[in-house]
Amino acid sequence: MAKKKDDKGTNNPGLNTPLLDELEAGPWPSFVSDLKQWSKTKPQVAQLLNQLEESYENRWNYWTGTVLNVSGYGGGVIARLSDKADKYPDLAEFHTIRIIPPPGFVYSTERLRNLADICEKHGAGILQLHGLTGDALALGFDNEGTFAAAEDLMANGWDLGGSGAALRSLQCCVGQARCEMACFDTMKTSRFLTNHYIDFLHRPEFMYKFKIKISGCANDCANAMIGSDMPIIGTWRGPMQIDHEKVAEYIEEKGVEHVIDNVITRCPTHCISLKGKELVIDDENCVRCMHCINVMHKALKPGKDQGVTICLGAKRTLKIGDTMSSVIVPFLKLETDEDFENLTDLIDRMWEFWNDNGMDHERIGEFIARVGLGTFLEGCGIEPDPRMVQSTRTSPYINFEELAPGDFEGEQTQQPKVWNREPESRESSS
Repeated sequence: MAKKKDDKGTNNPGLNTPLLDELEAGPWPSFVSDLKQWSKTKPQVAQLLNQLEESYENRWNYWTGTVLNVSGYGGGVIARLSDKADKYPDLAEFHTIRIIPPPGFVYSTERLRNLADICEKHGAGILQLHGLTGDALALGFDNEGTFAAAEDLMANGWDLGGSGAALRSLQCCVGQARCEMACFDTMKTSRFLTNHYIDFLHRPEFMYKFKIKISGCANDCANAMIGSDMPIIGTWRGPMQIDHEKVAEYIEEKGVEHVIDNVITRCPTHCISLKGKELVIDDENCVRCMHCINVMHKALKPGKDQGVTICLGAKRTLKIGDTMSSVIVPFLKLETDEDFENLTDLIDRMWEFWNDNGMDHERIGEFIARVGLGTFLEGCGIEPDPRMVQSTRTSPYINFEELAPGDFEGEQTQQPKVWNREPESRESSS
């Protein structure tokens, strides 16, 4: 056991981290073990671990932020200063550089080594691949190292990512490059939008940040529906593809009860039925959740008329709490140049209305909640569609207020109030 701790760097004489040592327990790899090993050659990493130990012990964050912009960029650098610089001088400036990754996070070994070499040359050599931002994060640069690393990165074909009130680096799943479920080319879409809107990514000029994440199907491997302001999700129109021979083989192998329990009864709209050894799907009521396809992936496939659904409004907790996206465009083809022009035209109109009327530090989902979905659609020139809201009682734009007992007869205890029609309810709910 002692030798194992030596290998992890626990006995590094510059470290005193009993609380961090606990994070090395268990079967899973630990960032603490990696940093301890790296601290043998990078003194600032040892100081980083010791400061983190103090944070755990005192339950206090010792980092403060500042603004540091590389020449020509308004974002891309997350400047960090330590409150304990007198004790840990190598942490006086410990900045993070965000780097735009390739679409689908598809790196070559050569490019990864190049990125690691640049980060080790100018900073602490710590890489994070990838956070919620979607960027590749390089940690541990002082002011001089930040500017030198940025120049070196750009000279080698890399580019800085987004930060601040700007378009953030796009993130997508691998899509049709490797996945049979993908309904459109996610990597092409990610690259096109990145190149088209690169100025909005480099220079913050929005009311607040705006994230676009792209998933090739409803399985949402890019985590777009809960992690981005504008998810682009692959889908299809018309009937699902069914291979009845494969269906019969599956039933023969698993049994009828298995199909009933794991496919038919789990359909959210109950649009699947079984007749003998054939599946019958009511495509008009199918919501394309893909559960049946995931279970019977040899027998079922997405339909042939494929495209995307554009959603809007997801975010993590800020003013109005966690939100998921709402449908803005139920179906849009993304194949031709004209299709991509339609997409950018839609984005331009939404950005313009949001930035002309939004408040400072207000995400677009919060803006929609404040002004109402109807007002937003009218301002963007988008025709309302029943598919944008499933029903009034599950709409995020309805505020349910509890009423006193006896206000209504029977079991009804709540009455909805629409925010954009009764502004006073917003004040009471906040």
